[in-house]
Amino acid sequence: MVLPSWRNENLGSMVRGALWLESVVGEGNTFTKAQLRAAFPNLSQIDRRLRDLRDYGWKINTSRDDPTLEQQEQRYVAKGAEVWIPGQAKAPKHKSSITATQRARVMRADNFLCRSCGIASGEEYGDGVEQSQLNVARRKVVLPEGKTEYQLVTECRRCGAGGGADREVDLEALLELVETLSPMERRIFAGWIAADQRSLSPIDRVWGIYRSLPEQSRAAVAEALDDMDN
Repeated sequence: MVLPSWRNENLGSMVRGALWLESVVGEGNTFTKAQLRAAFPNLSQIDRRLRDLRDYGWKINTSRDDPTLEQQEQRYVAKGAEVWIPGQAKAPKHKSSITATQRARVMRADNFLCRSCGIASGEEYGDGVEQSQLNVARRKVVLPEGKTEYQLVTECRRCGAGGGADREVDLEALLELVETLSPMERRIFAGWIAADQRSLSPIDRVWGIYRSLPEQSRAAVAEALDDMDN
């Protein structure tokens, strides 16, 4: 059977990624993120779409799965469902019902705050239109080992209506960013986690005000700052 071309832009990015693995990389061979992005320069989410293939039985190892791989390397181990064939790329199913016990536990763990915008139950949004109503939704999470799962999270009705179901969290990418922090920054971050909130530092408050200024006022601040350092 002749495979469709992975260069066909009418196909979805996940399908094109699967075809690229089959046509260019080949089972058992390695590739790098740089090679993947070079093949799809106009698809900013191609890394994630390739990871989505794991939900369809494709096996793609990273250095976490295979110690012989470099950090930037991945190995295409085995093909899964032929997602380029109509009907083969149906979204993975997960349970649609959330019990009252689950809902109460999740909201309690999330401190009864929307984990998208931070609003609490019954608070006004600031536009005077409505008060918040919290619910529990499913959030797609890409785990460090590359697998994906749907985890429960508290979300207000407005954030949910704004596309909350389509949000995806890349836990591996976040952990990589955490690793780049200095020891002092990690301690600060750990403090925010413990308090489940972030207190703005003086420089954060200054920046928040500065960025809202008109161009002439921004120039005046820059000039004043230059005078203070001289």
